[in-house]
Amino acid sequence: MTMEIERYLETAVRAARAAGRLQRERLWGEHSIEFKGETDLVTEVDRECEEMVVAAIRGDFPGHDILAEENAYPPLNSGHKWIIDPLDGTTNYAHGFPWFCVSIALEIGGEVRLGVIYHPMMDELFSAVKGEGAYLNGRPVRVSRREPLKNSLLATGFPYDRSRDNENNFGNFINFQMKARAVRRAGAAALDLAYVAAGRLDGYWECKLKPWDVAAGQLLVAEAGGLVTNHSGEPFSIYDHRILASNGLIHGEMVETLRMKDEVT
Repeated sequence: MTMEIERYLETAVRAARAAGRLQRERLWGEHSIEFKGETDLVTEVDRECEEMVVAAIRGDFPGHDILAEENAYPPLNSGHKWIIDPLDGTTNYAHGFPWFCVSIALEIGGEVRLGVIYHPMMDELFSAVKGEGAYLNGRPVRVSRREPLKNSLLATGFPYDRSRDNENNFGNFINFQMKARAVRRAGAAALDLAYVAAGRLDGYWECKLKPWDVAAGQLLVAEAGGLVTNHSGEPFSIYDHRILASNGLIHGEMVETLRMKDEVT
């Protein structure tokens, strides 16, 4: 790891842990809840955590670009873009359900080179640097070796506009429930990806996510020896509409299952 990348990683880890501490301290208090959409929530903790993370990054690297969930930041065209979800799992957080995280990634020259996901309620920090492997609290992690699909534990999620749009993932969910050992829907995409990287889940798919939902997690999966594509099995970009991540061994079966039915009408 170069000294430059090490500096970036240190900043991301420090910022993620600080935001996570705030989330843990405030979880079961009263929250100010706003709606970005019919069911898409944001709390004051989301905003405060984003301010903390952005301040930490700008304090160390003031010339870098920022792409974050809660606010728009003027482009600086620096070639370095920090991609931030300050609180992934806001609906869980607003209900006091302890499944949420901080996700921070760094894209350099259009390639995600670094990712950090912090799960504050379990004090688990997942990290990856491209070409350097994936880690959980400093120890290497690898994807599972479980196969075939019928023996696998999967995860997914559903879009906020699921009641209005036919691309709601319901059909896929039913198909995977029939083919896999089980499917979980816990409500934080970044943590689902981190759990695939750590071998706790064998596969994950979802649609209508944003770059901040997947940037760090997809790097973790790849660096842990897994495979990340779109739903058709083609190369994945964090700006793609759909993501499929797995241990690689069940990937083909997952692609075939996703071809069965993309929509419920």
